[in-house]
Amino acid sequence: MAALAEPRPRHYWLYSPGAQASEWPEFSASDIMAIGWDKLDNLASYPNREAIRQALDVEESGGSMRNAVLAVWQFQNEIALGDIVYAKRGRREIVGRGEVTSGGRFEPDRASFRHVRSVKWTHTGSWEHPGDAATKTLTDITTYRDYVEKLEALVTGDVEPGPPLPATPLPSYDRAAFLNEVYLSDTGYDRLRSLLLRKKNVILAGPPGVGKTFAAKRLAYSMLGVKDPSRIQTVQFHQSYSYEDFMMGYRPTETGGFTLAEGAFYRFCEEARADDDDRPYFFIVDEINRGNISKIFGELLMLIEADKRGQELRLVYKNETFSVPANVHIIGMMNTADRSLAVLDYALRRRFGFFEMSPGFGSDGFTRWQQEAGSPTLDRLITAVVDLNRAITNDPALGQGFAIGHSYLTLPAGSDADDAWLYSVVEDELIPLLDEYWFDEPTKAEEWAGKLRSAVA
Repeated sequence: MAALAEPRPRHYWLYSPGAQASEWPEFSASDIMAIGWDKLDNLASYPNREAIRQALDVEESGGSMRNAVLAVWQFQNEIALGDIVYAKRGRREIVGRGEVTSGGRFEPDRASFRHVRSVKWTHTGSWEHPGDAATKTLTDITTYRDYVEKLEALVTGDVEPGPPLPATPLPSYDRAAFLNEVYLSDTGYDRLRSLLLRKKNVILAGPPGVGKTFAAKRLAYSMLGVKDPSRIQTVQFHQSYSYEDFMMGYRPTETGGFTLAEGAFYRFCEEARADDDDRPYFFIVDEINRGNISKIFGELLMLIEADKRGQELRLVYKNETFSVPANVHIIGMMNTADRSLAVLDYALRRRFGFFEMSPGFGSDGFTRWQQEAGSPTLDRLITAVVDLNRAITNDPALGQGFAIGHSYLTLPAGSDADDAWLYSVVEDELIPLLDEYWFDEPTKAEEWAGKLRSAVA
């Protein structure tokens, strides 16, 4: 038997019943809310936002188009029974409050405003809105708890409890939590955080095993203040990754035609744009130097610059303009030991801050973990790897970018660093890596293989 879905928390919406509430007398008397865009058919017939966009007036563009598409989609698909709607006139007046009592329906016989829902308007009147209200036709204000409470107190005289929190509150995460998990120095964290805030885009570069992917997500958590995966998205670039995957492009349909599909970064930016500008979002790109940067980013190479945030350019595939919101941050990861990769695209290099991640064997966090592990074999192996890294760094054919990262010798919390595990790390991971590094110097590879084996013998 399938498990029942968790009930959706109540949402709160700000709504304009026509320009300057022109339709409010009818809507309030008839216990309905409705939206225009009357050239659209039954909204239930549109499978996604792209289908709505294509059906709207092609002369609409930029922010007006995005707002129109979002309002239509939310009216039909995201408002739910029991949600609370605040009707407004302009930006300074609330004229009503009601509870949604039906799904969306199409009433083609109406002269206008044919897309309708039933609403039990519990309060009608005139209340001065606190500050300036959003100008859009429909806005989900659920996440703005203080704002919702102000409206509830203003109109009803009571403060209803805000939208219920998730069953398990998001765990907090801060600088101290980051330094406890990521083996980076205090000053290193402060510099990395400052760089990301200033440039909006950073690349974590380093050899294998320094925890670049692990650090990227936890850097985002530390800047969010909580472990909130809903504001983080991760993709991985590869040689076949394209602009169509990243931003948008035409995809084949089951009927043999093609439809314009939004890519991962486009959708992420629209989610961030719909949220509060003060709430940061983080887009993480693994193996960022494996993709064809100019092909993937296209016109975004300009828009992602810190001082170009908010500026709009017309998209290749859509008759609309697009900008990268200021609250979107990009974190890329680059493996400096991959011989197969060409020099990083200079256009990308200029737009990103680079942070070099090195093996963290000497960091306070790793030293503390090593002491807690209490393994003489682990201690010997760490000493051998530190010496090995010195030899790799001093090798003109290799260098620091090929050092052995601390992640090779780091177990998940709660695990034991037993000798069998350490032996496997040496035989199955480190020695094959050395054979690759010194493929033209087998004697040197064998010498260091012997030192590592002696450490775990």
